[in-house]
Amino acid sequence: MSIWEALAVFAAGIGAGTINVVVGSGTLFTFPVLLAAGLPPVTANVSNTLGLISGSVSGVVGYRRELRGQRARILRFGLVALAGGLAGAALLLALPSRAFDAIVPALIALALVLVILQPRLARALARRHERNGTAPHADGGVALLLGLLLASTYGGYFGAAQGVMYLSLMGLLLDDDLQRINGLKNVLGVVVNGVAAVFFVFVAEVNWEAVLLIAVGSTLGGQLGAKVARRLSPTVLRGVIVAVGVVAIVQLLLR
Repeated sequence: MSIWEALAVFAAGIGAGTINVVVGSGTLFTFPVLLAAGLPPVTANVSNTLGLISGSVSGVVGYRRELRGQRARILRFGLVALAGGLAGAALLLALPSRAFDAIVPALIALALVLVILQPRLARALARRHERNGTAPHADGGVALLLGLLLASTYGGYFGAAQGVMYLSLMGLLLDDDLQRINGLKNVLGVVVNGVAAVFFVFVAEVNWEAVLLIAVGSTLGGQLGAKVARRLSPTVLRGVIVAVGVVAIVQLLLR
């Protein structure tokens, strides 16, 4: 890797760490740069996953205030994310590299629709519970666990716009502040990237130079992203989520 390629990977790591904390989809920054630097697709994906772990941890630290009182959720959702991330990592090595190309843009588009309609859908669900005399499940119920499992499987496989999927699911099915949900999203990202990384270290080729550059850059970006994201209103944050998701769809369709 030349000095200019190394600088580009480092800069992409900063961008990825920042956007991962705000929304997710940091892979959209780093993966194309790694490919341009000459890494094979699977090696680039594996090295990217390893490098982004420190950025995700940095974001969790930056969001520690919003995570207070969510220990039970973290444990429950974390176990689901662990299983999904491991399954996705195994699929990356077992399936053709373009196996998910047709369905992923559609999944992201659906997630964006849920993000846009989330306030209206949440009010509709609340009215339905009121009419039926029932109370919503405090942690989203089976529907949320299943959705998180599928999103985590995708995250272990590739990860672009994984955070958008998490935010759309939890934003719809959890009665909580969007910033607290964003903090929880960051924890799940650590779990998925972490379990996939451990799996990859033993069974896949890793470019450790790329891992180090992305790790340092994403750690810096994680702190920057936490400062930016916590200042955004729910409406603005929702707008950023949609914008990033649209970019992800376009990039995946043009790949």
